[in-house]
Amino acid sequence: MLAAQRKTLILTTLRTDGRVVAKDLAAELGLSEDTIRRDLRELAADGLLHRVHGGALPASPAVADFTARTAIGTGAKAEVARTAAALIRPGQTVVLDGGTTARELARQLPPDLRATVITHSPTIAVELATHPTVEVIIVGGRLFKHSVVAAGAVAHEAIGRVSADVFYLGVTGIHPTAGLTTGDADEAAIKRAWSERSAETYVLGSGEKIGAASAFEVVPLAAVTAVITDSGADPRGVAELRAAGVEVVS
Repeated sequence: MLAAQRKTLILTTLRTDGRVVAKDLAAELGLSEDTIRRDLRELAADGLLHRVHGGALPASPAVADFTARTAIGTGAKAEVARTAAALIRPGQTVVLDGGTTARELARQLPPDLRATVITHSPTIAVELATHPTVEVIIVGGRLFKHSVVAAGAVAHEAIGRVSADVFYLGVTGIHPTAGLTTGDADEAAIKRAWSERSAETYVLGSGEKIGAASAFEVVPLAAVTAVITDSGADPRGVAELRAAGVEVVS
């Protein structure tokens, strides 16, 4: 079997099974594990999958830069944002993560909502600048341009002085075994810090993120209150999350 054929089979297996186990695929094809691992490395280098111990998982499309992500799953993100906005109560202190779904959530907040929103995202702050009754607090730091959020030691120190009712967390991957992941270690640390300073954490998880994985864990699935997804999310992926003990809201 040619390399191109093997790679097509690997990607097809990822779509149908949600994972590839190198040992099993090598045995099925009568090839060495080294051959399959080489194919996985090359596909990972092209951003087509995420390598894990023993095989691979689907790569998240949400690792693209902020501008590119604005065109991904816009309807699904709006649905997730509406569900999330309905959970916010007057008087709460709410942390909004950066990202395109969180920006949509900011747009969906009721015009009469009285609450405090804390964010390390300039784009979120700008969205809420004209909201008449939401107080906005911005956490600063080094600008991580990929996601247009503050990161680094300054941001981390400021977060450590905050206590919030609820954190709306954005991630690039939501997987029943890999957990909640994102593509940058520093950004993962900031997200983790927000979750630790919040009484509840809801994950903004539009369907393209479910079943996918990225390189850096944010928090374990057990650490969050629920995953909010859209009605078009893959039923198998949602069922696997629920089987892992995760509450999924849609």
